Amino acid sequence: MTPSHANQPRTTSASGPPPGCPAHARPGETDGLARLFGPEAVNDAPGFYERLRAKHGPVAPVLVDGDLPAWLVLGYRENLEVLRTPSRFSHDSRIWHCFRENQVAADSPLMPALAWQPVCLFMDGAEHERFRVALTESMARFDRRGIRRCVTRSANQLIDEFIGAGQADLVSQFAEQLPLRVMAQLLGMPDEDGARLVEATRDLLKGSDTAFQSNEYLVQTLQQLVHRKRTAPGPDFTSWLMTHSAELTDEEVVQHLRLVVIAANENTTNLTANTLRMMLTDPRFRASLTGGSMTLPDALEQMLWDEPPTAVAPARWATGDTELAGQSIKAGDMLLLGLAAGNADPVIRPDLSVPMQGNRSHLAFTGGPHECPGQDIGRAIIDTGIDVLLMRLPDIDLAVPEGDLRWVSHWIARHLTSLPVKFTASPQKGRRASAGGPENDAHGAAFRQDSTADSPGIADESPAADSSSGVPGARSSWWSLLKRWLSRK
Repeated sequence: MTPSHANQPRTTSASGPPPGCPAHARPGETDGLARLFGPEAVNDAPGFYERLRAKHGPVAPVLVDGDLPAWLVLGYRENLEVLRTPSRFSHDSRIWHCFRENQVAADSPLMPALAWQPVCLFMDGAEHERFRVALTESMARFDRRGIRRCVTRSANQLIDEFIGAGQADLVSQFAEQLPLRVMAQLLGMPDEDGARLVEATRDLLKGSDTAFQSNEYLVQTLQQLVHRKRTAPGPDFTSWLMTHSAELTDEEVVQHLRLVVIAANENTTNLTANTLRMMLTDPRFRASLTGGSMTLPDALEQMLWDEPPTAVAPARWATGDTELAGQSIKAGDMLLLGLAAGNADPVIRPDLSVPMQGNRSHLAFTGGPHECPGQDIGRAIIDTGIDVLLMRLPDIDLAVPEGDLRWVSHWIARHLTSLPVKFTASPQKGRRASAGGPENDAHGAAFRQDSTADSPGIADESPAADSSSGVPGARSSWWSLLKRWLSRK
């Protein structure tokens, strides 16, 4: 979950960091360390990472909010070493010496991301495996075509809301809305809960004054969902998680549903917005797509290399004294995973302009036993959502100069605040994504069991498979339409 940075940074006591802080943060030396929450890191993150790499190598000492010391892992191989060895670098934040020494304020913006919670994200070993298997095996029951049906339906509903205006903000009206609209269907929630879930989760992630109430709403909504599924299970992720052989309690199910909702929304929203921005602004990208040397999935993987949705992933904690890239790491030290910096490591990418097509070995979804279990669902949401958007709005274009685009940044990621676009307005309304299904058939359209597999979804592979899309030759592939759109630029 993304922390808020509304609070001003606090400094450690004059006597220096507490006992057990990293060896680099000796008394009197903290002022010489780079601040991960400072303007240099926020305004120019790539340059900040490279300056740290030049000075310290693959692992650099930094300060986080409150001037608390940590290590930022910049190297690709070093990130993988931390990710793949939980015996040395644990997920259990309770071992952080700054927590043990009460150095983290209760209202610190670090707390939402680092405070221990009873979910697999903060566990290792057998505890983690129990939850992880339940999550991955339940997600594996989804049928790819069923997910596409859900995305298509939700994307068309969103587009229907602004297609008559001839203009839209693709961040607030599309990228921020689509992931949770889809997840609400996959979780087995009624349609009316989807829009409110988006609103509450966005408010929660922004850390606003009403974030606590939004979190309460999210938890209560998920509790009600679990209660309903106990008496009336269905072909959905919630029911599968509840009936898994791992035998999760209702509270464990609720907590992991909350984790899935937040993670799916944050990362998928950011990646959708960034991919759309690149499509609208990057001439090299347009040329590659028009020439047929790059597909939309290729472009998505390139974005995962160049601008992963999470730049810095919190966190791991050293279980004992160890060494990493020549740095002396002490027991209880915190290590932050520099995913963006690792993807740009000159050891593996000496020339960042060389395309990484077909290469999925980036760090965007981390790695090791805690690698993101929902990454393929995220890819499907983005691929299909953009596919639908281009089919419905074939002449879409950026409505402002590229230089006018703005981001909000913090130490974990940066987010595009808006993406204004223009297109030919269409009077058509009421089109729904359920190809061949009635509008009110919410979950019947999204989840249909076939005769051979216990997984949802038998859907048309084309997300705009009828003439009501308003696109000439609606049966044409998205690839033909994408090339046609790009060739106009």
